[in-house]
Amino acid sequence: MTRLLTPLELKVMNLLWKMKEAFVKQLVEKWQESERPAYNTVSTTVRILEEKGFIQHKAVGRGFIYFPTISKVAYQKMHVANVLENLFAGSRSGFISALMGNDEKLSAEEISTLRRMIDGQEEAEQNTTVSSTK
Repeated sequence: MTRLLTPLELKVMNLLWKMKEAFVKQLVEKWQESERPAYNTVSTTVRILEEKGFIQHKAVGRGFIYFPTISKVAYQKMHVANVLENLFAGSRSGFISALMGNDEKLSAEEISTLRRMIDGQEEAEQNTTVSSTK
């Protein structure tokens, strides 16, 4: 499951991640945009997502209820890894520099979170270095 999702597939997945499981009819009903896609469009998208391995179904009465097989966080990590590798040639600093280059400033909370993540990474590296020298 290394393929990235199309915009329509991602919209369906976001609904499924939020709803946990749903019939196609429920997905159409919960569509947030003013123009809902046709039932058949959503049904086809769900079938494609199932073929790609992102969702599965179980029979309920005469219909099928669909549920994600990958968490949103796992997909986000996969997508970011793809962007990092293919757009930034694996350069994390280049990736972060691009994020920081926009006009939107980071909040104090976001900066604090990033600092904790960096500090945690540094601690992990120090522990690995100490363990390997023993």
